[in-house]
Amino acid sequence: MANKTVATALALVAGAAVVVTAPGTAQADPPGDKDVTAVMFEWNFDSVAKACTDDLGPAGYGYVQVSPPNERVQGPQWWTAYQPVSYKIGTRLGDRTAFKNMIDTCHAAGVKVVVDTVINHMANSAGTGTAGSSYSKYNYPGLYSSSDLDDCTRDIDNYGDSWNVHHCELSGLPDLDTGEEYVRKTIAGYLNDLLSLGADGFRVDAAKHIPPGDLANIKGRLSNPGVYWKQETIGAPGEAVQPGQYTGIGDVQEFSFAKDLKRIFSGEKLAYLKNFGEAWGYVPSGKAATFVTNHDTERHNTTLTYKDGANYTLAHVFMLAWPYGSPDVHSGYEFSNDAGGPNNGQVKACYTDGWKCQHAWREIASMVKFRNTAGSAGVTNWWDNGNNAIAFGRGDKAYVAINHESGSLNRTFQTSLPAGTYCDVQSGKPVTVNGSGQFTATLGGNTALALHTGATSCSDTGPGPNPDPEAKAGASFSVDATTAWGENIYVTGDNAALGSWNPAAALKLDPASYPVWKLDVALPAGTSFAYKYLRKDASGKVTWESGGNRTATVPTSGKTLLSDSWRS
Repeated sequence: MANKTVATALALVAGAAVVVTAPGTAQADPPGDKDVTAVMFEWNFDSVAKACTDDLGPAGYGYVQVSPPNERVQGPQWWTAYQPVSYKIGTRLGDRTAFKNMIDTCHAAGVKVVVDTVINHMANSAGTGTAGSSYSKYNYPGLYSSSDLDDCTRDIDNYGDSWNVHHCELSGLPDLDTGEEYVRKTIAGYLNDLLSLGADGFRVDAAKHIPPGDLANIKGRLSNPGVYWKQETIGAPGEAVQPGQYTGIGDVQEFSFAKDLKRIFSGEKLAYLKNFGEAWGYVPSGKAATFVTNHDTERHNTTLTYKDGANYTLAHVFMLAWPYGSPDVHSGYEFSNDAGGPNNGQVKACYTDGWKCQHAWREIASMVKFRNTAGSAGVTNWWDNGNNAIAFGRGDKAYVAINHESGSLNRTFQTSLPAGTYCDVQSGKPVTVNGSGQFTATLGGNTALALHTGATSCSDTGPGPNPDPEAKAGASFSVDATTAWGENIYVTGDNAALGSWNPAAALKLDPASYPVWKLDVALPAGTSFAYKYLRKDASGKVTWESGGNRTATVPTSGKTLLSDSWRS
């Protein structure tokens, strides 16, 4: 099939006439130091577009990564996204028009778009794809036939042999012969089609299973050969294929970073993180894409997940504060087994229908601007207690303290920040730094504090968990409360929106950052209200916290940030 012309190859791609041009005019602003990517796993394109406008742009994310847009096998499972049938844009996440509209909307919000691409293999079944294409294993009419696939039609069985890893089948998925001219042209045609729609970069799935020379050849055929390029290259000791073999082509996902964070935050000492990064044997920082978890690792329990509560949340705080690599923030849904995204990827509102919206959690989202402000500044003023409390600065731009101990931490911290008042973007409370660069603070167990020169006032409350995306004013509840199995924490108060003191109408808080429970509630600006927390067990028994009613007032703009501890 090597005699097929480039024009023919491109015409087959996406089932439409494809013109290879430079990306469209609707481009995002240059990201500068905005190197954080929100990975909106299995969000449909309309929902991603709305998130770019409502959350990602305002929070300072530089990029959004979207799930594979090309035709896939039918089915509700998440892994169908990684079994391509054709390069037409058409899945339950949206069609070509929705994809283009999403890119334009995200660009208008200042967010660049990275597309997850599956170019190592094809589907290993037979039937009709999500865009109507008929196919069978080794035969994808109008696109590939058996002659375009590698001759090794058995599963990879020797990771010590690079040929075996590159040419045999990953879990029975037909392996494309990326050394073949026609295959290279066809893959490049698909990527150029995405570029013509405005895509700004690619995440290359299963890059480890494609020879580096083949990937370099394909990338060199693009209308923008310098496009952002992030590769999935899982390294393991003793294997023949290692991430470092791909850094000449683009960035690589540093899986060891995520696995080591799980080990440290789950039982070792945060003090060990003092030289985290290249000194641990990782790829150079400028070539590393980092993450706490992704769609694969969370399901295999090899990294932290939202189910790990404070370990997971604080690991994100550290990743976003630490000057190594370019971070990915996975934003997915409650997962079990093979379940795909709820409602075919439609996110009606965060924290509903199982959508976790990690990209918008206050502890995580607030650190994006922290990172943007810190820029390239190195680590200064490192401190640790020899165990699980650490603090460090980023030059004279930012400072973070993380208390992963079970008890409170009270101390005077030394920074290189200019004297003045700052907003702790983790709690929303003001902190004063004196002329010597010092401030005194108390951090509760499993909490963090973060200051940066871009946040000198708490009047702008910044992003945070928000069940009602349209709500601009209200109360952001946060309470540290331990519970027994089957117990949950609720809040109620003297306002109808809070249940009017009726335990049956009380609002359940989200335990994603356990032992800290959270909830945002929409209330009119200027509203003064009383509230109190209560506990319900599996039988419905209600236990009120002790003490008098708590009180608060919604500011004229934004939310009142309430950081409380359960009163026994």
